[in-house]
Amino acid sequence: MKRLPRGIVLAAVLTGCSTGPDPLPANPRAEERHLPGLMPLTAGGENAEAYFSADDRRLILQSTHGDMKADQIFTMPAAGGEMTRVSTGKGKCTCAWFFPDGSRILFASTHMAGDEPPPRPDYSKGYVWAVHDEYDIFSANADGTVMKRLTENPRYDAEGTMNRDGSRIVFTSHREGDLDVYSMKPDGTDVKRLTDEPGYDGGAVYSPDGKKIVYRSFHPTGPELDEFRALLAEAKVRPTTMELWIMDADGSRRRQITRLGGANFAPAWHPDGKRIIFSSNHLDPKSRNFDLFLVNEDGTGLERVTVNDTFDGFPMFSNDGKRLVFASNRDSKVKGETNIFIADWVE
Repeated sequence: MKRLPRGIVLAAVLTGCSTGPDPLPANPRAEERHLPGLMPLTAGGENAEAYFSADDRRLILQSTHGDMKADQIFTMPAAGGEMTRVSTGKGKCTCAWFFPDGSRILFASTHMAGDEPPPRPDYSKGYVWAVHDEYDIFSANADGTVMKRLTENPRYDAEGTMNRDGSRIVFTSHREGDLDVYSMKPDGTDVKRLTDEPGYDGGAVYSPDGKKIVYRSFHPTGPELDEFRALLAEAKVRPTTMELWIMDADGSRRRQITRLGGANFAPAWHPDGKRIIFSSNHLDPKSRNFDLFLVNEDGTGLERVTVNDTFDGFPMFSNDGKRLVFASNRDSKVKGETNIFIADWVE
């Protein structure tokens, strides 16, 4: 689900280093009342976007560790344990998901364009994401075998997730000149465009009943739109302003649910289908501090979930609602380290 592409990248979203408008409490962990028993599942490297299988027994994630040049896709037990690479080991990967029956996986990769990962973007003119044209979406058996290419066009296709009955994939594409949300069947056919506002729509996730989609958006106007289009022509976007939106699964009834300012991204549904958890720096939009927040689907009832002075992002509830997994820079032993954490969820 893209993504500010990784927790490590997100920790440097902006050049500012503000500590935020309010000091952290003396014991921040005591404020994280929803998350007893919080513990890391990885130890070192850059690990992010960990998502549960439908039976809640496994996680699929992207990771760069050891001598790896760029992210590859791994699976691991949700209780912790060894990670197993399931992507090719070539190119760069992102945004992985389990099919509902657990027999296959979904992810985006650049490996068809070459063994080496695409070059990192130039940050000399400020922080940007690279939306690499080389990305396409693939499915494979859960062990990485029998891979099938689902998208094939010369522009960016990534950020794929699937509804719970396995009938549709929702993803982001640059195929028609803008970054919009699309859906398709699991075999890559019947592609439908769901958004068409100028700007960036992405990171989309189906509600538990499959009837709604939550996603993040940046809809610039005037000079901001000109800048957006100029950057997009170079396969780049600047991700410092985003809000959350909801639409019906067919793309109708689009409505904005946050108006917080800053970067609000990585939304995921609570299993009750009424609440959404997401990552945001809206308390201090010029800071590097992203925390997790919970909000009702109509935008009411905003509640802070994590209290941490670094990055927390990419949350996902287990399907039974008993656990929460997310990526964080907390407790890092090395600057920029990002690990996967899991906790019991207590209302």
